[in-house]
Amino acid sequence: MATADVLTLQGSVKGTVELPQSFDERVRSDIIRRAVLAEETLTLQPQGHFLLAGMQNTARYYGAMNSYRGGRKQGVAMRPRQKLGGGRQGDVRVIPSSVKGRRAHPHRIEKTLIEQINKKEYQKALRCSIAATALPDMVKGKHAFEGKLPLVVSDDIESIKRTKELVKVFDTLRLSKDVDSSHDSKLRKGLRRSSKRRAFRKTVLLVVGEDKGVINAGRNIPGVDVCTAKAITVSKLAPGGVPGRITLWSESALKKIDSEVQKLSLRW
Repeated sequence: MATADVLTLQGSVKGTVELPQSFDERVRSDIIRRAVLAEETLTLQPQGHFLLAGMQNTARYYGAMNSYRGGRKQGVAMRPRQKLGGGRQGDVRVIPSSVKGRRAHPHRIEKTLIEQINKKEYQKALRCSIAATALPDMVKGKHAFEGKLPLVVSDDIESIKRTKELVKVFDTLRLSKDVDSSHDSKLRKGLRRSSKRRAFRKTVLLVVGEDKGVINAGRNIPGVDVCTAKAITVSKLAPGGVPGRITLWSESALKKIDSEVQKLSLRW
């Protein structure tokens, strides 16, 4: 059984801890990517349209041979037109190419948006993404950290309640370069550029066994995510479906992770 050093908040080695079996999983990037895509579909909102949109009018298509209200031999296109007084015809309605007409290809509320994934397959993706956090080739290819992996810290970090105290711990554990790299935000692509929405690069992930205030302390640091072992997901461990995120584990989180993975599944 592989072991890892347990660090104190001052950066010294406190002892060792046995790594859970999840760290022995062979990393499968394809399964991780599939699980992340399935998670992202849960954020999609079903959209629909009013079934009678563009159809609530008096317009009607009469055909070519109808003599009353027809457009035959009148120099007008034979389209669904409004009924006016005296047998006259109004503007074209109903068809998508007309003003105030119906939509050509409306959203269908019955469209399947959620991509489902098997429970065992999702659990395997979790174990693969957990194992990737201990592989130097994957982690150091994305981050500036140069220390020993995996990073395990004592449970004292769970009681931190101030943001500046958590930032100081990151500096002590030589994670400051990765934390600072997320401050250079970029404008989001697409229409959200007009609202100047910023995107911050995902950097450090802190996984704790129990929240004693550290989640509130870490939520204001750009790029840093803090969660419990019970709330861990593949998207947090492998943002964008790319494994190898720099992850800081608390000692109690390591002891719980195997049992929590067996309980987790993608719910819809």
